[in-house]
Formats: sequence, structure tokens, C-alpha cells
Amino acid sequence: MFYEDLSEYDYLDNDSFTDLESGSYALWYRPAYTRLNIGWLEVGKPYSTGTVSTAFVEQLKAVQKVQWMNVCLGVHRCDLCREEDALEGNGEIRIPGKPGIAYAAPFLLTHYVTAHGYCPPQAFIDAVLAVDVDEWASIRWPDVPFPWVPDNAERMLD
Repeated sequence: MFYEDLSEYDYLDNDSFTDLESGSYALWYRPAYTRLNIGWLEVGKPYSTGTVSTAFVEQLKAVQKVQWMNVCLGVHRCDLCREEDALEGNGEIRIPGKPGIAYAAPFLLTHYVTAHGYCPPQAFIDAVLAVDVDEWASIRWPDVPFPWVPDNAERMLD
């Protein structure tokens, strides 16, 4: 599934977060912020390549350990890999950017960076590095590791 970097995300109308500890609690809402695509790569489509810092890769991995969102029933296979080596991903991450902007990236993003040399836009790199992962990791349900969830988000408790 390909989307150009920094184009407006329109795959799902709502954002939904699943609680990592229970696996069954969830919340969803229609975002009031603009979501911009990052790292939705597809074979045959051009993408930026380059070197990123180890700090960025480690921070991205840390975010993915604490945030689990927009998980769908199926999985997406990396079609940039050979079929027998293709990594599978499911879900997305959200990274807050400037006020009113959140970056929407597939869960395979770290793989794209480390295995395929993908280099995200600098604004996204800066936003990832700005995340306080320790704070996000300390958050427990019914809160989720993302700062812009509205008070009226719908919650499923079982």
C-alpha cells in the first residue's frame, strides 16, 4: 500500500488504540488533527533513501514497543523483500508533530528504515526523537501513549 510521504492520510476515518497489556481494551475516535503519511512503501514506487541515526532507529523501536494502533485483522507483507524473506506487519503508529499534525506510519516502518534504507522526512525524524518514550511507557489503560486523544473517545472495555 503506497502513499507519498507527507500526503494526507485517508485510509481509516478513525484512529483506534489497543491496550498492549490486555489486548482486549480499545478506544477509537475521529481525529481532530491532520494525519500525514510517512513510510507507506511499495515495490516499484520511489522513496527517499539515506542514512539515519542510530538514536532515531532505537527511538522508533521504543515507540513501537509501547504504542499499538489501527490493528486490522490481516497482515501486510513487505513487498520490497524477496517473498520467502518478507516481514509481516500489522497496524500503525502515530507521532505528534507540530500542533494539529500527527504522522501516520505503518508498523513496518523500522524494517523499511533498517532493511531497505528508507529515510523519512526530517520533520518526522525530529518528531520521533522528541517523543518522551519513558512517559509513554508509563501510561496505563484507560490512557494511551499518544497525547491528542479527545475526552469523548469511545472505549471498549472487554
